[in-house]
Amino acid sequence: MLLNTPAQLSLPLYLPDDETFASFWPGENPSLLAALQGALVQQHGSYLYFWSREGGGRSHLLHAACAEMSARGEAVGYVPLDKRTWFVPEVLEGMEHLALVCIDNIECIAGDAEWEMAIFDLYNRILEIGKTRLLITGDRPPRQLNLGLPDLASRLDWGQIYRLQPLSDDDKLQAMQLRAGIRGFELPEDVGRFLLKRLDREMRTLFETLDRLDRASISAQRKLTIPFVKEALGL
Repeated sequence: MLLNTPAQLSLPLYLPDDETFASFWPGENPSLLAALQGALVQQHGSYLYFWSREGGGRSHLLHAACAEMSARGEAVGYVPLDKRTWFVPEVLEGMEHLALVCIDNIECIAGDAEWEMAIFDLYNRILEIGKTRLLITGDRPPRQLNLGLPDLASRLDWGQIYRLQPLSDDDKLQAMQLRAGIRGFELPEDVGRFLLKRLDREMRTLFETLDRLDRASISAQRKLTIPFVKEALGL
């Protein structure tokens, strides 16, 4: 969990500084992107839920929302429930006073009565005060989360719900070229398509490989070409 106010945690998580709205390739998700950015600029509270398979970009968008609000000097909280063994449900207490609360990977607490109740109570406190923007992600729609607390499933089904659509191969190429440009190097189209054919198409893997190739090209003082990529990656 990350809290950019004096934290009650001894193990804060630091968000990646390269996961912003500017570095996110929207693909077929312009309506979701517009809804997220709209929620951040309005002056009252709101709730938005979006879902995708793992690696679909959920965390990137939450990190981007936190970065944008933090840059404005607003207090934000980010709670990655896939890492909930690092903290306890009590960390949610008082979050209704933050400008933005992001709860990532809610599917990870399905069946955990203590966590489900803590999130349900936080949701109700946020709703009552009406000033906090609440963003929640999962790997499926709210009604399919197999939650043990029916009232929580009902609450999560309120408001705006979006599916984060997966990127096509052309979109993935554009996303990789965008990331390369932000990092200060060029990814030729033929090299990008070669990577898409030879590697796992999950975006996290592709981005990690890009970062590795960037370091290798700087070290070798060589541009990214297919022969160099084959050599650097042992393909």
